[in-house]
Amino acid sequence: MRKGIVPLAVFLVLVAFLGIGLTLNPRELPSPLVDKPLPQFSLPRLSEPQKAFTAADMKGKVWMLNVWASWCVACRVEHPVLVELSKTNKSVLIYGLNYKDKRDDALQWLTRFGNPYVESISDTQGLVGIDLGVYGVPETFIIDKQGVIRHKQIGPITPEVLQDTILPLMRKLGA
Repeated sequence: MRKGIVPLAVFLVLVAFLGIGLTLNPRELPSPLVDKPLPQFSLPRLSEPQKAFTAADMKGKVWMLNVWASWCVACRVEHPVLVELSKTNKSVLIYGLNYKDKRDDALQWLTRFGNPYVESISDTQGLVGIDLGVYGVPETFIIDKQGVIRHKQIGPITPEVLQDTILPLMRKLGA
């Protein structure tokens, strides 16, 4: 009888862990940067590479930093949502971080599909992406007026995520 108790206990513990794991959303990976200051950076603007854009330029504003690339298939899914948002809600400042991409490809992509960004910056080496803990594109960060990351969206922004999570948070932060 005692021989069966240990394997049964181990089995029940494994079932409990599996059950908990199945209830988690893989898009909600915790980010160690949430509630921490945005890493400092200086990158060339996509439209004017001779001019730099820094995180400090955005102090005092609530804004969205969307990590995207012309080679990203999921970015095409998300992009119409951002284009529509930029047309209908001028209070939401959307900035793009063009990730590991060629400048010409990125500019052609924005011309073809629309440009929802106030400005897009070029991270051709992916170094700022590393500092942000980017797993892949698209990813989006919501940054408050003090330059603190308040939310990280992994994967495409859908209309539901926009309405249920991102816009309410941005309004709460003062956008």
